[in-house]
Amino acid sequence: MLQNLFRNMPPVVKNLLLINVVLLLANFLFLSWGTDLNKILGAYYWGSDQFEPYQIITHMFMHDNKGFMHILFNMFALVMFGGQIERVWGPKRFLIYYLICGLGSYLLHNMVNAIEIHNLLANLSADQSELFMREGFDLIEENKIYTHMPESTQLGLYFAYNIPMVGASGAIFGLLAAFAYLFPNTELMLLFPPIPIKAKWFVLIYAGLEVYLGFKNSAGDSVAHFAHIGGALFGLIMLLIWQRKRNKFY
Repeated sequence: MLQNLFRNMPPVVKNLLLINVVLLLANFLFLSWGTDLNKILGAYYWGSDQFEPYQIITHMFMHDNKGFMHILFNMFALVMFGGQIERVWGPKRFLIYYLICGLGSYLLHNMVNAIEIHNLLANLSADQSELFMREGFDLIEENKIYTHMPESTQLGLYFAYNIPMVGASGAIFGLLAAFAYLFPNTELMLLFPPIPIKAKWFVLIYAGLEVYLGFKNSAGDSVAHFAHIGGALFGLIMLLIWQRKRNKFY
């Protein structure tokens, strides 16, 4: 059954699935050697000294190495929704759309990051800001909490600069937006609760929840909600552009 499912997948979806799975397995191997590929291929904030331009692309093929739920959800959605979309659009348009949604995900996530960093630094004196930018990250990594600024400010700046963004979720949310646009009245069966819901309402509710959680910014929530929103938003923009230029693709 799985063999038939894989054989019937359109080419771009199939290759995206393979790349994500292979990189996840490769990361487990590299972790056993003391190297975390997520810290190399994940996307850092563009103001971080760990940022590299290639990460804007590579981050969308990496996933959390602490469990399988992250990649399972994304790959399930890729196959379920992406396969239908690729069959309608063809491989070239589908791949361009997927990558642009991933890029939009990174862009919005880090625009929000930039605003948060600005707000955190605005609460500090010039001397405090300079000291933190020079020494703060090392002090936190060594668990040497110092008193010249609130701990929440220290940690907020540290996470903004030093935690990479990983995952295909932004691109996947773009696929959800495209599926709802192309097949708005297709009924999807939810697992919890087990009820049918039209694709357009499912995506609207899901997007609304992401917006709420993004602005709520709960402590301990490590999900990049604005990355999800960015993927869907850029996807919607692409869909509207293509709708206006039906006879022009590139």
